[in-house]
Amino acid sequence: AIAQTTSPVGTGVGATSLMQYDKADRTEKILEAASKEGTLTLYTAFRPQDLPLILGPFEAKYGIKVKAWRSGSNNVTQRVVREAAGKKPEVDVIMMPASEMEAVYREKLLQPVSSPLTKDLIPSALASHKHWSTVFMNVTVHSYNTQLIKKEDLPKSYNDLLDPKWKGKLGVESKAEEWFSKVVTVMGEEKGTKYFRELVTKNGMSARLGASLLHNLVIAGEVPLAMTVYIDLPEKDKRAGKPVDWFALDPVVAQGFNMSIAQKAQHPHAALLFYDYMLSPETQKLLPSLHYYPASTKVTNPYPNMKIEVIDPVVTMDTFAKWTKSFDDVVIKNSSSK
Repeated sequence: AIAQTTSPVGTGVGATSLMQYDKADRTEKILEAASKEGTLTLYTAFRPQDLPLILGPFEAKYGIKVKAWRSGSNNVTQRVVREAAGKKPEVDVIMMPASEMEAVYREKLLQPVSSPLTKDLIPSALASHKHWSTVFMNVTVHSYNTQLIKKEDLPKSYNDLLDPKWKGKLGVESKAEEWFSKVVTVMGEEKGTKYFRELVTKNGMSARLGASLLHNLVIAGEVPLAMTVYIDLPEKDKRAGKPVDWFALDPVVAQGFNMSIAQKAQHPHAALLFYDYMLSPETQKLLPSLHYYPASTKVTNPYPNMKIEVIDPVVTMDTFAKWTKSFDDVVIKNSSSK
């Protein structure tokens, strides 16, 4: 792990930390300092088509330019760690799934932030160490091609998928170890592992790399029913008139999409302003319009009756090797991977 320094936030001369400031003039002080910096750098795994819809209002409101680099969460993690090791960090704000954020936290590359807006978040959305908070929940659901599968024929439980009528129709994302671990754990590890082994043996499973690819293959009819897609994908395309819809079997697995400020942020105050912006009611209200599950309790949730089982990123990191091997042995090795 990379040792954490005790130097002031940021590397600029006279950079002052407002990360823990809680006086009445907090917002005014942050805005004044952020305006002097004028820019910030964001590394994120946020959905590329939605990113401008989030960044545009921030830039317009505050006149601060966001330099965004977007890639898969593994690539974001690797770049953050690589830059820190080379002592040339550029990133100010990081946004990506909770498990990868936990990996970066363990490298001591984040800094704690106290924001009054975190009090409005759901219980799982803030770590006790305050090095990250959740912006929204990535909810994993099942999607299907509406031209190939009728709604009334959908399974009501996981056991229903053992029916021979689902043979050759099922698909899964090939890196869905965290979803798999949560479902199996809720079922009971022995029972859950046995279930998935039986499901794959009986009805097969097409494994595809990437949730977006899997989602597009459902629309194309190549994969009639996908086990693991994020809820915003089919919801968006259903409303766009494409032949796709979604449903959710219990347990409904979700993981936080988290945000943090880099320990060596070059623009710490602009980063803090953006941090508050993402947790603010105005931005949290925008997320449901994009079909995300917001972390704030102060906005209307578009999925009010959905009970989610939240993945604990600490547990995920501690048991990742075990569940990766189990998922590979039980599902991937016996699937038709592409």
